[in-house]
Amino acid sequence: MKTLPRSVLPGVIAAMSALATLVPAASAAQCPPITPVQGEQPRQRIFPADNWWNTDITYAPVDPDSAKYIDYINNGGKRTLHPEFGGTVRKGGAAVYGYPYAIVDASTPKLPVKMEYDDESDGVDHKTGKPFAFYPIPPEAITEPHWIEGGAAGNVDQRRKADRHMIILDCSNNGLYELYNVYYNTAKQQWVAGSGAYWDMNTNDMRQEGWTSGEASGLQMFPGMVRYDEAWNDDVPEITHALRVTLRETDGHVYPATHSDGTTRGALPFGARLRLKTSVDGKDPALRSSNPHVQKIFRAMQHYGLIFSSVGTDMFISGTFDVRWDNGILNPAFEKLSASDFEVVKLGWKP
Repeated sequence: MKTLPRSVLPGVIAAMSALATLVPAASAAQCPPITPVQGEQPRQRIFPADNWWNTDITYAPVDPDSAKYIDYINNGGKRTLHPEFGGTVRKGGAAVYGYPYAIVDASTPKLPVKMEYDDESDGVDHKTGKPFAFYPIPPEAITEPHWIEGGAAGNVDQRRKADRHMIILDCSNNGLYELYNVYYNTAKQQWVAGSGAYWDMNTNDMRQEGWTSGEASGLQMFPGMVRYDEAWNDDVPEITHALRVTLRETDGHVYPATHSDGTTRGALPFGARLRLKTSVDGKDPALRSSNPHVQKIFRAMQHYGLIFSSVGTDMFISGTFDVRWDNGILNPAFEKLSASDFEVVKLGWKP
């Protein structure tokens, strides 16, 4: 099976993002599709149905300090939402909006990745700090664009000015690999990264308490992405998972996060959930866009919420890189919502 970046064959890669159960080895080259096949129901959940990303928070309690947290986010103004996803910045160019991801199977060789934070990363001997063959990185990612966040090829060193996340889904074993600050050192013929993590998507296993992942919060990235294959797929009636959101500051962490990266008083902790209200001034804010696909994204914000998992620009909603996105639709629609249309779910809430 040839490894594929998110932009090359949207139909094949969209299929991969539907994984919710182990893919039989015999069918590893044909990942489960998100659209119905031979009478099957659409499959779109990443991780089990009771995973924190897939938990319905419609009736979860509001945090007593919700209004204060929202005021902090607004910072004396009005923080509107923005979709952190799209296609290429310029037609035919390397730079992209959103997060690419790669699909591999059991035939993709696993490689060692030298980690900066080796004591909290997977694929490392924690006694010696030495990496071992663990990450199935497609060889094309070394020289081809659109495999890594930002779009530049792996041998282009942008670590000082970009996060450079790399997301890999193993179609054979239903596994998720995520790396932070990736670079391929051509002189040493070695992949290096800030940190890296692996999850078995058949389980709800968490990082060890105090451990980072590809995210400073210790959470996963991919299951919180807005994906074109579910948002714009009319065979998928709703998005049934939370979305990833960034905010400018953080203060500690709560469930389901495992790692902290700041102690800014008044800011939300990693793992906090924001929920879009069902009524603002007597009207449903999800209906501020007339586009049914955008409404589907907004409904997910009401029923599954936004999970704060990384420091970044306030109220940026994460999604996959896909050349089919139309930011002429997305940008003005998202700008119709602001932090004031949300409430904070009780910190650390579990169903």
